[in-house]
Amino acid sequence: MKLVSRAILTSLALFTLNACDGDDETVRIEQVEKPVIVPVPVGSAPDVQVGTRPYFLVDGLEEGELKNTLKACAEGPFYPTDFSIGHRGAPMQYPEHTKESYEAAARMGAGILECDVTFTQDKELVCRHSQCDLHTTTNILATGLASKCSTPFVPADPASGTEAQAQCCTSDITLAEFKTLQGKMDAANTMGTTVEEYMNGTATWRTDLYASRGTLLTHAESIALFKKLNAKMTPELKAPNVTMPFDGFSQQDYAQKMIDEYRAAGVSADQVWAQSFNVEDVKYWIQNEAEFGKQAVYLDGRYDDPTFKVDDASTWSPSMEELVADGVQILAPPTWMLVTTEDGKIVPSLYAKAAKAAGLGIITWTLERSGPLASGGGWYYQTIKDVTNNDSVQLKLLDVLAQDVGVLGVFSDWPGTTTYYASCMGMPASI
Repeated sequence: MKLVSRAILTSLALFTLNACDGDDETVRIEQVEKPVIVPVPVGSAPDVQVGTRPYFLVDGLEEGELKNTLKACAEGPFYPTDFSIGHRGAPMQYPEHTKESYEAAARMGAGILECDVTFTQDKELVCRHSQCDLHTTTNILATGLASKCSTPFVPADPASGTEAQAQCCTSDITLAEFKTLQGKMDAANTMGTTVEEYMNGTATWRTDLYASRGTLLTHAESIALFKKLNAKMTPELKAPNVTMPFDGFSQQDYAQKMIDEYRAAGVSADQVWAQSFNVEDVKYWIQNEAEFGKQAVYLDGRYDDPTFKVDDASTWSPSMEELVADGVQILAPPTWMLVTTEDGKIVPSLYAKAAKAAGLGIITWTLERSGPLASGGGWYYQTIKDVTNNDSVQLKLLDVLAQDVGVLGVFSDWPGTTTYYASCMGMPASI
């Protein structure tokens, strides 16, 4: 038997190796304290390719223990982990929520992939970050469907400084019409005077190199693709931009339909982390779909509430304890809410400590979304901007999130970076 690939096993397991000559070889792992390399036949293990970016980031770290540890892992092995979550796929360089973006994320070792879920005019579920983002994430304005947009394209007026306008929603079109569109990098040139100028707005630190194909997917198609890619799933029920009920389709119908599509596909609840910024959606799953409710994720968007202060627990409503009492087991805030700085070092925030003390699991978002970090990193780094002065800071952030905060997983726009870290630190493989 010629063995040329490897798998990582991290728990008690009984499994069979299928040899090329047809003979089966059974191996029993009695106790595994940390990852073990086990040879398997060609094609049996995922071919994870983290690419060159993690090496660039490691090289940019100042000398010290973290850099030494990460450099020692340069030759791998790299493997899929649930710690590495593909945020909309791999949208730093691929059109988000497309087949191509998801495939890139899986190849970079994302053990979990995300489909943000919204619905079309005929109430079919599709993968889009927002119900009304088609004008920036697809080619709809360059097609005959542009006339169906809620706000058809209005060119900018450079003389007055008036920006261009457009709003195109999945609820404006049917599923059949949605499937004729092509995904593009999420961007718009708001001073564009033509559709072509408006659509040509990709940030300089991203790329259109892989935007020549952007295959849009229904939610059900994403489930089938993720199964094929051997990835677990984290759908986010997006807030509707239309008034609910929509043509008799209630919020509860919407939340239930998303779960029903996993049941129809035969996906086990332990393979799915259903998410929502609406805590009532999470409560609905807990109360009506107990198996899926166990891993339902409350996305904490309370930072938009002017009364909410991340460093003042008296402003948190509901409190961590109230969330737990309602059955919530996993909380997902943005990265900046989980960290602060002390004496020039990144450390867990009061919010992070309180969540852990209450017994909540934590998932966070989003690494590799901010572009160059030399000037402070922007929104995702607002609580650690005083120590954010280069791109490699995100590895320090990742290390604190993993080792000190103890997050379960990290969403990333470029999962290769998170996969490199998780594999290097011996985190459990996604099997």
